[in-house]
Amino acid sequence: MCYRSLLSLGALFVVLAAPIMAQNSSGVPRTPDGHPDLQGTWTNATVTPLERPAALAGKATLTDAEAKVLEAKSANELAEADGKSEGPLLTATGSAGTGGYNALFIDRGSEFARVDGVKRTSLIIDPPDGKVPSSTPEAGRRLAASYGGSFDSVKSRPLSERCLIGFGSTSGPPMLPVLYNNNYQIVQTPDHVLILVEMVHDARIVRMNAMHAPPNVRQWLGDSVGHWEGDTLVVDTTNFTDKTRFRGSTGNLHVVERFTRVDAGTILYRATIEDPAAFARPWTIEYPFLATKGPIYEYACHEGNYSLVDILGGARKQEGEAAHN
Repeated sequence: MCYRSLLSLGALFVVLAAPIMAQNSSGVPRTPDGHPDLQGTWTNATVTPLERPAALAGKATLTDAEAKVLEAKSANELAEADGKSEGPLLTATGSAGTGGYNALFIDRGSEFARVDGVKRTSLIIDPPDGKVPSSTPEAGRRLAASYGGSFDSVKSRPLSERCLIGFGSTSGPPMLPVLYNNNYQIVQTPDHVLILVEMVHDARIVRMNAMHAPPNVRQWLGDSVGHWEGDTLVVDTTNFTDKTRFRGSTGNLHVVERFTRVDAGTILYRATIEDPAAFARPWTIEYPFLATKGPIYEYACHEGNYSLVDILGGARKQEGEAAHN
């Protein structure tokens, strides 16, 4: 992003963030129009997995003592991986067997997510077993293609590898925590809510009290429209492209998010995901976004990125060697 663009974006933030906040007795700040003020910098980093591990089957929550043991185990695993370029924590960020980053770059959080005073064992709250509903065979094929792809051209490589959208649905919707860059800045006006995502510097714009775009208008992050239900911001997103493929989803993916500021330092985030062509039933995730220090720094995804050149060059070399054998 050029310097002039950064100045323009900064000016936009100043203009949008200008309203003076009020605050009610619960400690939740409010905008002049009376709605909860969601503005600020937030993180959803957590060691709570998306799906409940088999070892915790049937156990939706943890006591603080149980969580402390598992959090210490997670910290020890990360410390042991420090300086290594492969291992169970690291291979997910790179090609199989090589890893992508060492532990220095991992910032996935250090605690289980706490909701309603207790720590949960999965981000998924429905189905009650904490598992993603079964996928259709077509969804499995789409998911495999989205992570693999051929080596014929840049356009056949995965979207995150091409820096088009964030890795692991960090940008959303739904906005899932991954291994690093789990920070967001929210700017709010009566007509729009802007969510600036650290990963790949995506900017989600929610149009308030609006109609969805026509079905032929498709966007990488979908078309998000919002409204208030009491003190909860409800964001309805449709019109995804058929290339987004969240866990094998189609362009008909439908995500409904709810943002509720429960106190000065916490937004409770809930999202329901629905796509009959991908999942046997709708499913819901819930976890807190916690206030954190800003600012969000530029994510220069392609700066010093030689991977695409090397990947495609390696494929051409293999093809050349095969042709001479």
